[in-house]
Amino acid sequence: MAFTQSRRAQAQDLGLNPAAVEALLTRVGKEVADGLLPAAQVAIARHGKVGVFETFGECTEDSLFCLFSATKAVTSAAAWLLFQEGRLQEDERVADIVPAFASNGKDVVTVGQLFTHTAGFPGAPFRLEDWLDLERRQARFRQWRLSWPPGSRFEYHPSSSMWVIAQIIENRAGIGYTQFVRERVMQPLGLHDLVVGLDGEAANARCVDCVHVGEALTPEEYRAMGLPVPPVTEVTEAAILNFNKPANRAIGVPGGGGFATAADLALFYQALLHGGLDGTMLWSEATRADARRIRTGQLRDPYHGKLANRGLGIIIAGDDDRGFRGFGKTCSPQTFGHNGAGGQLAWVDPVSGISLAYLTNGHDRNEIRQGRRGVAIGSLAAVLTS
Repeated sequence: MAFTQSRRAQAQDLGLNPAAVEALLTRVGKEVADGLLPAAQVAIARHGKVGVFETFGECTEDSLFCLFSATKAVTSAAAWLLFQEGRLQEDERVADIVPAFASNGKDVVTVGQLFTHTAGFPGAPFRLEDWLDLERRQARFRQWRLSWPPGSRFEYHPSSSMWVIAQIIENRAGIGYTQFVRERVMQPLGLHDLVVGLDGEAANARCVDCVHVGEALTPEEYRAMGLPVPPVTEVTEAAILNFNKPANRAIGVPGGGGFATAADLALFYQALLHGGLDGTMLWSEATRADARRIRTGQLRDPYHGKLANRGLGIIIAGDDDRGFRGFGKTCSPQTFGHNGAGGQLAWVDPVSGISLAYLTNGHDRNEIRQGRRGVAIGSLAAVLTS
C-alpha cells in the first residue's frame, strides 16, 4: 500500500520511516485483501501525535471497533488516578471496600490481586445485565467461590476481576464507573472516540459488527505442532457477538466492552507513556513508573508456561517470550499494553516512543494464524524509526 504525499509527510514529521510504514500497512492489509478479515484499522502515534492512521476493507476512519480485553488497560488506568490520589491502596482487602465480596473465603483477596489475575476466581460467572442492578451485582459477588488461594498462582480472569474493579471505582469515586472513565480520563485527554459505555443511535451506527471467520484448528492439529489445546473459557463465539447489541455496548463492560478508533487508542497509549496529552497531565511520573512494575514475579501462565509479566492491569513485554504476551519480536522489554480477543493490539514502547493500535472486526477461529498475525504486525510496528 502506498502513502499519499501528505500522509508520508505526517509520518516523517514524527521520525517514522516511510518505507517501513508501507511494509507495515502491506502486512496489515493482507488478510483483508485475501478476503479473510472484513475490516481493519491501524494507527501509529509518537510524541503525542498520530503519524499513521489507515483503514482497510469495510470501515472508515470514523468506524468504532470493540476493544475486548484491550479495555482492561483503560479500566486500570482510570483506577491509577485513585491510587495516585491516595483513595485506593493495592494492599487493601477488597471486602473492606465491597462488603458483599467477603463471602466464601474471598475476604483475603486484595485490590492488587484483582489487577494481576492472581485473585483466585478466574471463571466466576457474571451476566452483562447483572451490572444494571446493584442488588444483582452484590448477589453475584456473594455467590462467587475461590478456585485456588489468592496470590498463589496466575490465571487470566477474562472478566470477573474487572467487574470488581469497576465496583471499587464507583465506591471510592462516588460516581458511576463509565462516568468516571469519561469525565476523568477521556474528556480531559480529548479522546472522544475511545468510549466505555457506548450509547445512542449515532454512536452505534459507527460500530463495525464482529464476525467470526476461518476454521478452528482441531486438537490433533495443535498436538501435531507441539502446542497445548486452548482451554475453554467464557470468551465464546456467542459472547463475542453479544457486543454487536447496542444494549450490551451501553453497559460498558470493564474487562472487554470499550469501543474506539485505532487513532484514539494509539493516542491513549501516548498519554499512558507521557502522563497526558497536549499539556493536560493526568498521571504523574511516579504513578506511571509504579504501574509498569511487574508484580507477578515468577508466576507463569498455565496455558503456555511463560512468565505472566503483569503490572497494574497491563502486560509488560519483558524477555524473548514477549510474542506469547501479545507483542512483536522487535519491541523493547519495557513495552507495555494489553491485547484483546480477535487479535486487537494496543501497546507503547518507551524506548522508541511508538504506540500501536490495530483493530479488526474479524475474529479468526484459527488462533495460531491470529497470533502470528499479531506478532508480525507488532514486529513491523516496533521498528518504524529504523
